[in-house]
Amino acid sequence: MGNVFWRQHGLGSMGWGVLFIASCAMAATDAQLTTLHVFPPNIHLSTARDFQSIVVQARYSDNSTRDVTGDATLAVDAPELMRRDANVFYPLKNGDTRLRVTFEGHAQDVPVRVEKAEQDRPVSFKLDVMPVFMRAQCNTGSCHGSAQGQDGFMLSLFGYDAEGDYKRLTVEYAGRRINLARPEASLMIQKITGGVPHTGGEVFSKDSDYNKTLLRWLRAAAPSDPETVAKPVALEIYPTRIVLAGKGRSQQMTARAIYSDGTDRDVTSLAVFFSSNDNSATVSVDGLITAQQRGEAFVMARFATFTEGGQVLAVPDDDTYTWPEGVVPHNYIDERIHEKLQKMHIVPSALCSDEVFVRRVFLDVIGQLPTEQDTLGFLNDDRADKRSHLVDALLARKEFVELWVMKWSELLQIRSNVDFSYKSALLYYNWLRDRIAGNVGFDEIVVELLSASGGTFKNPPTNYYQIEPDLLKTSENVAQVFMGIRMQCAQCHNHPFDRWTMDDYYSFAAFFNQIGRKGSDDPREKVVFKNNNTQEVENPVSKQAMLPRFLGGAQPDIKGNVDRRRVLAEWLVARENPYFARNLSNIIWAHFFGQGIVEPVDDVRISNPPSNPELLDELASKLVSYDYDFRKLVRDICASRTYQLSTGVTASNASDTRNFAKGTIRRIRAEVLLDCISQVTQTQNKFKGLPKGARAVQIADGSTSSYFLTTFGRAKRESVCSCEVVMEPNLSQALHLLNGNATHQKIKEGKVALHLAKSELPQKQLLDSLYIASFSRYPTAKERDDIAAYIAAAENTTRGWEDTFWALLNAKEFIFNH
Repeated sequence: MGNVFWRQHGLGSMGWGVLFIASCAMAATDAQLTTLHVFPPNIHLSTARDFQSIVVQARYSDNSTRDVTGDATLAVDAPELMRRDANVFYPLKNGDTRLRVTFEGHAQDVPVRVEKAEQDRPVSFKLDVMPVFMRAQCNTGSCHGSAQGQDGFMLSLFGYDAEGDYKRLTVEYAGRRINLARPEASLMIQKITGGVPHTGGEVFSKDSDYNKTLLRWLRAAAPSDPETVAKPVALEIYPTRIVLAGKGRSQQMTARAIYSDGTDRDVTSLAVFFSSNDNSATVSVDGLITAQQRGEAFVMARFATFTEGGQVLAVPDDDTYTWPEGVVPHNYIDERIHEKLQKMHIVPSALCSDEVFVRRVFLDVIGQLPTEQDTLGFLNDDRADKRSHLVDALLARKEFVELWVMKWSELLQIRSNVDFSYKSALLYYNWLRDRIAGNVGFDEIVVELLSASGGTFKNPPTNYYQIEPDLLKTSENVAQVFMGIRMQCAQCHNHPFDRWTMDDYYSFAAFFNQIGRKGSDDPREKVVFKNNNTQEVENPVSKQAMLPRFLGGAQPDIKGNVDRRRVLAEWLVARENPYFARNLSNIIWAHFFGQGIVEPVDDVRISNPPSNPELLDELASKLVSYDYDFRKLVRDICASRTYQLSTGVTASNASDTRNFAKGTIRRIRAEVLLDCISQVTQTQNKFKGLPKGARAVQIADGSTSSYFLTTFGRAKRESVCSCEVVMEPNLSQALHLLNGNATHQKIKEGKVALHLAKSELPQKQLLDSLYIASFSRYPTAKERDDIAAYIAAAENTTRGWEDTFWALLNAKEFIFNH
């Protein structure tokens, strides 16, 4: 393709030096150089048309990094093998040599191999032309890659159907789109270079390397590719860890594709770069990253079917930042969190008070408020490790099991409907409750669930396949629930923001094509069995039968009478599987912090990476070492300093939303909030299939609801999406609490206010009890005085206490966990 970026920007050796010096002038610090890195780590040039750009990155003692490519010394041991233009190397002669890079006393060697330097690589439609269309974004959804195409011409979205694109270019509009007699007159060339009117305008100039590639293909008679043409098998981008100190500091990236024939290729000028957060770091079309405001971004490069990304941290150029001496980690969680915060120059908040902690941990671990006795017992405990003791006590309670059964019932869509009886839903729910209560590892639960066969009454986990009978939807649900991967986009085209292709989608679906269903003696019951008389799943574009293949992995041996579902389940929970433990850890983490390390928790993809990948990896490793006993992971989380942080802010973390530098304020979810209101008002609810007084958290059937639960966003369990649980407050919720029967009726029904009014105990003691029951704290002096004055002025004491109680239940402090 040629060195497009460097020529377009006119950056020779002097240009790079000027750019680097200007960048350093923006953010000079006293930090010391610690390591020097050269990317890529090796150079392999094959054929005369090949080239490779390099990037040199310096890392400093303050965790910052700098692009020092223009200021480093580059020396080739055998200069007759390569020629150099700035930081780009071209082949001259076959052989092996070494590139030595030095900067400020540090050196790094890069091995070099040159092959076939005398040969010219033949032009390829798939390897040369298709990448030009992607780089020019001709095949995006807003252009010719849309379902209807654009202006009468359609390309496959992001090039998932290269054969179809070739036919549409060469056959569909013969004599117009391409002109082999006069390639420059081809409509394709005229449109893309602005020679004739084009809705997209001029995409690139006539003298650009992109146009030269298209003309080279046309002058070669627009050949199609032989079946033996190499295919890209991986994409590498460098560097992947970038910390830019100071607004305006920049870092160039380089991208390299790896091919099935063992060759590689610099595709920096062909990849599509984009940033996940332009407020913190922008990236140019040629991969030049520029720091903006303090924050984090992930810069991605897309090429062929691959998308890869790297983390970019933009931090202030402030050498006055210091880490507080008293902030020390409680466990491995804090170590990973603190490492990230130090890189970001963020000071975490202080620890929360005991009053805040006892309320927070009760709500998070067992889904209910601490009683007055619970709170006072904890506040009066003088043990240094009393918080850990409290967590252990809560983990042993049955309410902990009930809370997590509810959460997994949402993900498994336990909900009766016309085709799924209440009895099946109840049996399915009870099976799940028994497994979690029995402390069965989640790996065992998932294997039993996905490989289940038999009657939906006799073997309840078979209901998993009765709730969703569609084969493709079942495979999508498994990927989303147990790996956090949303595969839906790959059903019709290659995933635009992840690595998954249509072949990946249908190969994964092939694990479920043996599911058979039949009736039983009871018309409400179905029998799930392994049906061997089914056709293989077919890719609708290639019409090829797809055999089962693990996502991102190998094709398993499915010969004989093996159940494909069990093969998949055992791979899914295997220790070497990169998805299952990370996904489960992320779900658990999100419960306690209001957001996942990957957020949303069920949207794991390269273009939505974890905010702290090292932390997520360690949580997953711990969970595996605990044999998937997630109680132990919950204990680790609650014991961490990070979980126990106050919601108060520091100067540096006020705007931070992704690095867990302060406690999060979270609206209490619907079921728990209703239970809390019932708890403090001393009232009872009645739900279908449960005795009066049961908690909303214990509802087995997702179709059982109430106006309150619906208003406050209880999951309908109609899909596996995490978005089903609505946690955002809205006007309807506020009006219902202010005017609905959730508070008014329950206050009168429970008669707590009436008992307070009739009590002969001192008003101070009564108000303390009400505050501790509602907020797990004593009222302030001002609150005490204001309430005493209000009750004294009320038309009667009972009404004064009722209004006081109503005000507490409508306070943000009650509705939110903080």
